[in-house]
Amino acid sequence: MNTRHIKQTIGLSIPMIVGQIGQLTMNVADNVMVGRVGADALAAAAIGNGLFTLSMVSGIGISMAITPLTAIAMGAGRNEDCGIVLRQGLIVNMAAGLLLCLATIAGAQGIRFLNQPEAIVEPAIRYMEVLGLSMIPLMLFQSYRQFAEGLSYLRPAMIITLAANLVNIFVNWVFIFGNMGAPALGVTGAGLATFSSRIFMAACMMFIIMKAPSLKRFDPSLRYKKIDIALMKRLLAIGIPGACQYFFEVSAFVGASVIVGWMGVRELAAHQIALSLASISFMCAMGISGAGTIRVGNALGRGVKPDVRAAGFTAVILCMIFMALAGLLFVLFRNILPTLYVSEPEVIQITAGLLVIVAFFQLSDGAQAVGIGILRGITDMKVPTLLTLAAYWIIGLPVAYALAFWADMGIYGVWIGLLLSLTVSALLMALRFHVKTRI
Repeated sequence: MNTRHIKQTIGLSIPMIVGQIGQLTMNVADNVMVGRVGADALAAAAIGNGLFTLSMVSGIGISMAITPLTAIAMGAGRNEDCGIVLRQGLIVNMAAGLLLCLATIAGAQGIRFLNQPEAIVEPAIRYMEVLGLSMIPLMLFQSYRQFAEGLSYLRPAMIITLAANLVNIFVNWVFIFGNMGAPALGVTGAGLATFSSRIFMAACMMFIIMKAPSLKRFDPSLRYKKIDIALMKRLLAIGIPGACQYFFEVSAFVGASVIVGWMGVRELAAHQIALSLASISFMCAMGISGAGTIRVGNALGRGVKPDVRAAGFTAVILCMIFMALAGLLFVLFRNILPTLYVSEPEVIQITAGLLVIVAFFQLSDGAQAVGIGILRGITDMKVPTLLTLAAYWIIGLPVAYALAFWADMGIYGVWIGLLLSLTVSALLMALRFHVKTRI
């Protein structure tokens, strides 16, 4: 790990981290504002958002195939191919967005069969249905964002995401609490705010990418010369395993949310708060992971194999250093952070205990996130997808259930199971990248 790799990785990571945190703060703002309505509303948001996240991360995983192919083409000096990747990626992503939108709206009714507290079922369904509509603008935004990331053109997405937070908070204020003559919709109002902010993000990102003078040589226009079936198949060959990786991970966390929901509303509210806080540091890891994807892809396009390996492991080490610091903060402020969400003493106490476990899995969470990113950079997706399935569904979730109920550890047993799955995933991803990039 030399100075050049460190500087370049950090330089790419910072705007991506800010952008990732900007996206997360929309969810945090929703949780904080919905939390003022009450524990039932927050629990409804936990279930609805958790299930919607399965659709969202599947779509994001598919869209992220654009980044390595763009980075590889740019590294090889094939500028026109970058625009071709974008245009074919738009077809793939918008089709996926429509399918995921319909699946989310239909799937919302499944909440009725999850044995959740009766008070949260209907609000959770309405919230999830509105979020489902946001998949279409989200996938449009993702298409242009991933293209820009492949070209290391990162600032616009960061600025747009930060601006979208203001849109989200304002619409939350209007529709959650019924201000400016609007009806007080509670958790459904938070869904409308998310939908509105994603329309704003998609429109802004599309306009900027198509008009940016520095990107003209990559031809980000909508002038289709042909429908390239071979390229779309390649995008799907990278994107579908990527979507499955995210799906397996997030669905394990959703499964954990369902298990916690059987324990009661207060436990579910504490679980949601702990997830929300842990997601802040995870978004930083995702930013570093994205930087790793870009740098590994560029090095692969240039044909410099030592740089491929160095770029990947630099990203892993930097992320683990950051996540260790984040874990320390979670321990030190475990009794204060939950009060940002709720005022109920029992929920605060449960959450404080969970944050100790969250602190321990920071290293594993960061390492596995970056591991997936750098493997995506070399377009190695199929085997890592199977490894992810094993880590979360064959090992992690069964252990979480066993510790929660058989060992009578309750919600803390669930989180220890999640810690185990993240650790196994991190070790397997690091080993896979080591094997694939040996010189």
